[in-house]
Amino acid sequence: MSVKEKTVNSFSNNDTLRKILSVAEKEFLKKGFRGSSLREIVKKAGVTTGAFYGYFSSKEELFDALVEEHVEYIKGIYDKILKDFKNNPLEEQIKNMENYSSLGMKTMFDYVWNHKKVFRLVLKSADGTKYENFIQDIAKKDIDSTDEFYSILEQYGKKVERIDPLIEEMVITGSFSSFFSLFLRDIPKEDAERGLNQLFKFYRGGWNSLMHFADS
Repeated sequence: MSVKEKTVNSFSNNDTLRKILSVAEKEFLKKGFRGSSLREIVKKAGVTTGAFYGYFSSKEELFDALVEEHVEYIKGIYDKILKDFKNNPLEEQIKNMENYSSLGMKTMFDYVWNHKKVFRLVLKSADGTKYENFIQDIAKKDIDSTDEFYSILEQYGKKVERIDPLIEEMVITGSFSSFFSLFLRDIPKEDAERGLNQLFKFYRGGWNSLMHFADS
């Protein structure tokens, strides 16, 4: 049985597991993954080391139990939006690219907003875990799909101004960094949503200009 399956099956009616996860979340948020002590987590949870190892084999597995399901869900949202987008003919892709991008960002926003503590762990406390490059991993998906879209446009004779790969990486990574930074700030949801809309308009205007969609 996987860590996630153990957690899902046991969390609702298991006080020991609930205590471990609750204390771990607080310790990781406060001290980061590297700075958190497994011994201290066990002590503060008021459980024995043996009880801890009945659920998790390591500190890494404990961190996984807190964030893995949610990280994979976010990646799944992106993948689904991209798959739906690619299933359209090229002219429809060009016409509706902004709508698909907006839908994807809004869907991710709503999910992350409802799981802010989890993503604060990923964004602030994951150094030393497999999630430490989370933003770069998401950005890589977008870079690859953007490059593929460029190639398709060129195959169909569409006018395209290719962005320098280094600048492309900086812009796309920066856009996701800006997006996720909204959840690190203690601001009302309406302020965060307004910021998301402004970020989207700012970055989308640049891409539309480079791809010359206004001339299409």
